[in-house]
Amino acid sequence: MVFAHGTGLDARMWQPQIEALADEFTVVAWDEPGSGRSGAVPDGFRLEDFARALAAVIEDVGLGPAQVAGLSWGGTVVLELYRWRPDLVRSLLMVDTYAGWKGSLPPQEVAARVEGARRMLAAPREEFDPTLPGLYAAGPPERFTAMLDAMSRDVRPETMAAQLSLMAEADERDLLPRITVPTLLLWGEEDARSPLDVAYAFQDAIAHAELVVIPEVGHMSNLEAPEAFTAAVRGFCRAHA
Repeated sequence: MVFAHGTGLDARMWQPQIEALADEFTVVAWDEPGSGRSGAVPDGFRLEDFARALAAVIEDVGLGPAQVAGLSWGGTVVLELYRWRPDLVRSLLMVDTYAGWKGSLPPQEVAARVEGARRMLAAPREEFDPTLPGLYAAGPPERFTAMLDAMSRDVRPETMAAQLSLMAEADERDLLPRITVPTLLLWGEEDARSPLDVAYAFQDAIAHAELVVIPEVGHMSNLEAPEAFTAAVRGFCRAHA
């Protein structure tokens, strides 16, 4: 199993799933270029380049096609991985994600997010706060506060700028009807960043996609309800191992 993180995060966001699922699966949590322990994002890096970097990780593990999960921006990267290297994907787990902002949100919402990102990234480094609005239904879960604070301190503004710029322009809708591997759509019921309407659009476009909605949680569903989230992932991946 391979997990791809969201914007302003790194592999540590998957800590509950890594710990819980390692008894049954080989679990790989990726620090994408520019995040966590990885080197800087090269100039001109495209969405396709992020996807090809993820493909290299799966190939390096050497266990064949993987069950690949991505949350938010990470899900858009995973879709692009499937576009270029479907041979490396056994199944897809799309978590509170988008077919790119352009592919999933109204133009006025995309414009508002782009402007919000511009203001956030223009702040002096000592005032830079990478926390995006609307991530949680009821605030960050207390048991993960230390982990979330550590990830926030390590965010590189140049990485976030690249991620958000690519996300704003991405439109993966043409790919969705061509997905033939088993697909799980896993969503927080109260996700304010990628509302359930986005999940329903995925479900309509991807043949035989399974939708699981976790009650009373938002965009960061894997941290707000880790037990329910992990149980859904385990059941799906066990069925398609």
